[in-house]
Amino acid sequence: MPVSLLGAAEIRRLAADLDVTPTKKLGQNFVVDANTVRKIVQAAGVSASDRVVEIGPGLGSLTLAILETGASVVAVEIDHRLAARLPETAAAHGVSSDRLTVIDADALQVRDLPGEPEVLVANLPYNVSVPVLLHFLETFPFLQRGVVMVQAEVGERLAAPPGSKVYGAPSVKAAWYGPWRLAGTVSRQVFWPVPNVDSVLVGFDRDAEPRGGEELRRRTFALVDAAFQQRRKMLRQALAGVLGGSAAAASEALERASVDPTLRGEQLSIDDFVRIAAG
Repeated sequence: MPVSLLGAAEIRRLAADLDVTPTKKLGQNFVVDANTVRKIVQAAGVSASDRVVEIGPGLGSLTLAILETGASVVAVEIDHRLAARLPETAAAHGVSSDRLTVIDADALQVRDLPGEPEVLVANLPYNVSVPVLLHFLETFPFLQRGVVMVQAEVGERLAAPPGSKVYGAPSVKAAWYGPWRLAGTVSRQVFWPVPNVDSVLVGFDRDAEPRGGEELRRRTFALVDAAFQQRRKMLRQALAGVLGGSAAAASEALERASVDPTLRGEQLSIDDFVRIAAG
């Protein structure tokens, strides 16, 4: 039995059955267009041999599009009603129970994923997209690639190069794990309810070799936070608190890492920050 996808009418009917009203608190905007969920899955390059983790499956429209490829899915859903209903919806649309595992939990609290999925695909809630992405990349080293749908402003920031206007702490922290790219735009009209922001697809590929261990990551991220909390200041001032307690000590540490102390955080790449942290 082939997998069939959800249509707009069925999505609204499912929501009514479950007494689910999409909430801003949970960042719920359900995709009601089959072409859009297929576009996301295609952008992620999902194939039948893949093990996929999906964050926030909601009523299951993107879940079914992933399952349509033959891949297996671990779905993490914070809403108990949606988590309980998803296996039933999948079965009604032609999915065998052994290809879908549902975890009823807050994604930010998840510490274990069965089957070690290597692909992340998600329509992420706007309010927690960056913390969730960084948590999953930090916690699950077996995640090798992914495509997520996020608010356009967030996606552009994640994919931004050093020196761009939107480059910031999320850009640098995401780059610790590997390169990011914009992978497509998504119309507001494919959502229910229609959001008041634009959305984009953003993709990543994890670097084959990790940049360093947990201690180096923590030191690097502390530098990133300090640099962007005072992004208008030169690095020798912005990083004084974490590099010796004075501008002079910070300047010495920066020069040892071959970084100009008069630069600002937005001009540094992840490699620059790592060199300073490794100093």
